Amino acid sequence: MSNGEPENNLPLGLDVGTSRIVVARGMDQPQYESELNAFITMPYSRLAESLLEREGVFHEVSGGELVVSGNDAQRFAEVFHVETRRPMLRGVLNPQEPHSLAVMRSIITRLVGKAGVAGRKIFFSIPAPGLEGSSAIAYHEASIQEILKQLGFNAQPIQEGLAVVFGEMSGSNYTGIGISCGSGLCNVCLAALSVPVISFAVPKAGDYIDAQAASVTGELATRLRVQKELNFVVNGLSGDRVQNALSVFYDDVIQTLANALRSTISSTQRLPKLDQSVPIVLSGGTAIPKGFLNRFTTALGTGDFPIKISEVRMADDPLNSTARGALMAALC
Repeated sequence: MSNGEPENNLPLGLDVGTSRIVVARGMDQPQYESELNAFITMPYSRLAESLLEREGVFHEVSGGELVVSGNDAQRFAEVFHVETRRPMLRGVLNPQEPHSLAVMRSIITRLVGKAGVAGRKIFFSIPAPGLEGSSAIAYHEASIQEILKQLGFNAQPIQEGLAVVFGEMSGSNYTGIGISCGSGLCNVCLAALSVPVISFAVPKAGDYIDAQAASVTGELATRLRVQKELNFVVNGLSGDRVQNALSVFYDDVIQTLANALRSTISSTQRLPKLDQSVPIVLSGGTAIPKGFLNRFTTALGTGDFPIKISEVRMADDPLNSTARGALMAALC
């Protein structure tokens, strides 16, 4: 593909995350745009609709309700002191949420628009199966693929951990372990020369931390999520009960992820013969707080790990790493 190809012909990468949906555009230096993957509903009235339109609020009318989606949903949730609702749960469409598919269609359309040319390529992220398997992934994947197909795209799925490998490991010939610590899941992929060897997901992630910490502190999970993203540091217990609760459940997630990675690789019968040590790259919003990297490295115990590890590092741009990797795969 030449650099002179029109912008609206170029492939796209789409991170369909439980917390945020991110689109990546461009070639040499990708540009990113994101929307919160959430919504709230309000009773419909003509006045309320006209006010939302006047303020440029992202919304749709559904039956007798106004559905406010994306980044605007968080702003309205804080005004009315309510929880946002999620179209996705644990990495896939939320089966308990009747608005889920319509909201996802609305947010994805807002971010990627129409293809412009028929068959334009887009790679979109999907979760890996949990260690116990998941039948919901097939329905989720087909639903997102159909939304993108209706917009004119040639849409292909890529597992989230593999997308991290594509986005972060060109220097190791796309060989290593990519980990995306998101809201619904922690997705893991061991790849050799871009080929996935082991892929799995751990169901403890950011939402688990928020919900568990909320249950023991009496705070809203939304408030804890905001506090966690603003100033939380993974550094053990302190005098603050909210910080303590977050620390306890962060450690739980880190230990569960490290144990699952070690045990899964140890029990795999046919590992590829890796001549050199390989990197582990962490990404995703849940991995961002200071101290996460050190805690995870300690929990993993790389000295006697089943394969040789060259480094454990954070992605340069953790929030956009999956979208970037999906774009890299689409450009190949």
